[in-house]
Amino acid sequence: MNLKQRKSDFIYLGQVLTGILKENKSAFKDRKIQSSTIEELKSRIEDTFHYNAWFTPESIKSSLNGITHMLSESSIDAWLKNYSISVDEIVDRKNVGIVMAGNIPLVGFHDFMCVLISGNNVICKLSSSDDRIWPLIIQLLIEINEDYRSRIKVISRLEGIDAVIATGSNNSARYFEYYFAKYPNIIRKNRNSIAILKGDESEEELKELAKDVFSYFGLGCRNVSKIFLPKEMDLNKVIASFFDYNQIINHNKYANNYDYNKTVMLLNQEDILENGFMIFKRTSELTSPLATLFYDYYDSEEDLKNKIQSVKDEVQCIVGKDHIHFGKAQMPELWDYADNIDTMEFLIGLN
Repeated sequence: MNLKQRKSDFIYLGQVLTGILKENKSAFKDRKIQSSTIEELKSRIEDTFHYNAWFTPESIKSSLNGITHMLSESSIDAWLKNYSISVDEIVDRKNVGIVMAGNIPLVGFHDFMCVLISGNNVICKLSSSDDRIWPLIIQLLIEINEDYRSRIKVISRLEGIDAVIATGSNNSARYFEYYFAKYPNIIRKNRNSIAILKGDESEEELKELAKDVFSYFGLGCRNVSKIFLPKEMDLNKVIASFFDYNQIINHNKYANNYDYNKTVMLLNQEDILENGFMIFKRTSELTSPLATLFYDYYDSEEDLKNKIQSVKDEVQCIVGKDHIHFGKAQMPELWDYADNIDTMEFLIGLN
């Protein structure tokens, strides 16, 4: 399977997923995609929340939309033009283990795609929180091209690997660093994302910021967990723009986190604001609890620069007028690598 074929397969996967999301059956007519696979995937999109309450149909569809955004021919070409990948079949394929995170649906797709596009084999350990949609994505790839059957393995314990990519918490990262020390590896830890406001944002821009805060209930590393505001800006302008997400409090697990964190902060006599579904706390800290948004003010551009510098190693991405567009934090491009580590360069280097 050469590079051209691998690219074509992923482009077609994007078309199939788009067809499923848009109920467009013509997207599957020119290849042997089994109707049973499509129907099972559609069913799991709707019922996975019974197994993991965070994985609502809306969250899964949002993740799939993000994946289809990546899988356009123009995006893949723009991404791969920066690398020297053999156009021929890779003879010395490496078995690359992937320890999948499970905080949001299909969060490990980019790693999965990188390994296969680079010409290597995937050996993945799925998160128990995200093990219902993945088998159908893999099955779709196999139906697109049978060769993937021998190139993708899902196992409960990583064995027979030549390299590893593992994503987890700061605690699990220490375990990964010890356990996988003898292999070439990428080990990812906790990260959070921030937004920088200038004070002149429109109502629409602030509503788009709300999407960066609330999508996936705020569980992703690309969700905004803290905002920086100029000292003259009224925080209430931001709070008001979040109103469209007030129904999130009807989600039981989110509501439990909101009630718990609010209670703890009140008992500790912390100075907070809240609007019935989100807690706002001024602090120099970065990592906010669920249902909580941290904020801080800056006096000048220099002050802002210093504040960002102090947390730069903990930041996944920055949202703002001079950074990622409001509302686009959870729509990364193929070249937006987690932790700013070039996964594709790492994988090419293995060969």
